[in-house]
Amino acid sequence: MIVIKFGGSSVANREQIDKVAKIIQERSEQSQLIICSAHQGVTTQLIDSAKAAAEGNLDITKALARQKQICLELNCPETCLKSLYEELTTLLRGISLVRELSKRTLDYVASFGERMSVRVIAWYLRQQGLEALPFDAWELGLLTDSNFGAARPLPNYLQEIPTRLQQMGKIIPIVTGFIGKDINGNITTLGRNGSDLSATLFAEALQADSCEIWSDTNGVMSADPGLISDARNIPQMSFREASELARFGSRILHPASLEPVTRAEIPLRVMNTNAPEHPGTLITHEDSSSRYSITSIAYKERQTIITITSSAMFQHAGFLADVFSVLGRHQIIVDMISTSEISLSFSTESSPQLERALEELARLGNCNVVTDKTIIAIVAPNHNHFLRHEVNVLAVLQDKQIDAEMLSLGYQSINLMLIVDDFQIAKAISSLHSAFFSQPE
Repeated sequence: MIVIKFGGSSVANREQIDKVAKIIQERSEQSQLIICSAHQGVTTQLIDSAKAAAEGNLDITKALARQKQICLELNCPETCLKSLYEELTTLLRGISLVRELSKRTLDYVASFGERMSVRVIAWYLRQQGLEALPFDAWELGLLTDSNFGAARPLPNYLQEIPTRLQQMGKIIPIVTGFIGKDINGNITTLGRNGSDLSATLFAEALQADSCEIWSDTNGVMSADPGLISDARNIPQMSFREASELARFGSRILHPASLEPVTRAEIPLRVMNTNAPEHPGTLITHEDSSSRYSITSIAYKERQTIITITSSAMFQHAGFLADVFSVLGRHQIIVDMISTSEISLSFSTESSPQLERALEELARLGNCNVVTDKTIIAIVAPNHNHFLRHEVNVLAVLQDKQIDAEMLSLGYQSINLMLIVDDFQIAKAISSLHSAFFSQPE
């Protein structure tokens, strides 16, 4: 069994869907389960239309324009999606009447992208002679909690998915990524890169031989190819390396999507729909520490740095507990942290919750807030790489007049992190990439 996920760019139009069909046909000797994202641009159009409807600007035509264009390219009859068109129309009209758009309703609206996509793609694959049938993920046993916008699966998926798929015979299930349902029947979404998580959850439940994630790059790269034109493909890496990259800004995978295949030790391969002959990146549980080069450089921009200074910190065992109690109550996620005897600095994303938390943090000490910062994360196969590598990170940045702050390398960490200004990110990544990847291995 192989689980294959195709992202939005892979199913963006007829040309791309033809490539998808060929990839599936080439694997016809294996049992397959296909996870599909919405067609590129459809979910954005749906969400924009929902927000407009909440302001009283109802435009059903605009909400469906991108999806109908794709159906026209594929010669897919409108009857294929008629019931979903009607359901979405009713929903958007309801939003425009009540002038309200809750997280639950937004998940409901967003779900139509995947629900329409799998039905159209399955129809098209059948025209190519493949025995494909569309399924919403919950029909195959993927139920979630009710954390709308970032739902997580209920544990019974491990039993439900194999049981339900046993009844499918030789058909190729084309399954919605990104979405699920809670026990009350509400549609939920799994958050950013949710289709990747859907794929790895199904792979884990089915004890698949492998899982493939198809996108528009040659696997995981040594840096963001949008910034670095000569970014290299990384042929192989460990789950730990991939998790660190995903946690700090890699656009290819999300940390949560790696957890199921890591638990089940299922090889994950990231590949390019536009270059299917390229081997991409293989991610396994195997240690790759014998490789000497740095793995990749990731970044996470638009960060806010909070520094709390207080003499009460000195030899006070409960001070950090007080700070993190405030952060926990307000659901503030911290990426980096640095402490001294009388100060504490941490990075997070700006949010309304942070504004409320700052009011409480100010009671613990003097709070200084700095915005427009970027975390750079340099990931290696092994923590020793940073100790023995010839590249002096600070010297490289100083040579380009880039100030680096909050340098952090945890005990036996494979991730060296630092902070720079947002406006310097392109220059910083370019300089570091040149320094590391021009070195002989």
